[in-house]
Amino acid sequence: MDNSAYGASLAGGAFDFRSFIKQPQTIVRIFSWIFSIVVFATLISEGYINESTGADTKCIFNQNDSACSYGTFIGILAFLACVIFIVLDAYLPQISNANERKYVVLSDLVFSGVWTFLWFVCFCVLANQWSNTQTTDGIPADAARAVVAFSFFSIATWALLTVFAFKHYRQGLDSVGLGYTDPVSDHTSPYPSAYPYPPGAPEGYQQSPFANSSAGEGAYQPPSY
Repeated sequence: MDNSAYGASLAGGAFDFRSFIKQPQTIVRIFSWIFSIVVFATLISEGYINESTGADTKCIFNQNDSACSYGTFIGILAFLACVIFIVLDAYLPQISNANERKYVVLSDLVFSGVWTFLWFVCFCVLANQWSNTQTTDGIPADAARAVVAFSFFSIATWALLTVFAFKHYRQGLDSVGLGYTDPVSDHTSPYPSAYPYPPGAPEGYQQSPFANSSAGEGAYQPPSY
């Protein structure tokens, strides 16, 4: 059996930053984090322009403010989620309880799956609104295309994160089904019952010659030499 559970090594090992940063899941999550920054930062900084006949600002995507608001909302939440899950990915090997690991991986699976769908909706909405934009005079077209493109890229990265989380969840179920017990959470005493004296006892320690019987009365036992 693989010496891991839910995609992370057994608890108790030292954190290796180089190994962590080279993991495919970490790399994909960092890309998802960068893509989300591009989307919401571009929409906030260049997603709205002033109308030529008034002081009100309108979204560059067919003057549909809902499209810009939706993309900004999805991007900001994706950015925050990537930060949280990167921290959880780094902390996961330190979690000794199998159920806690399961909840972390399961939350990653659910969130990644939902955000894959929401990014798909975002891409479809923004691409449709951009294609229906009647005039592009004064509109930063490169910024609009970048938002559409990185929304599409986010679909791929979050879909990969969903696949990684699903594999880790299945791996955890298999590990628990095979009797996975983390050594940190295993409270079984490492000392056999025939151990001559308790750990830490001074040399020459002997048990009391009086042992409690099942009736609660002390029964004399001769000392062993």
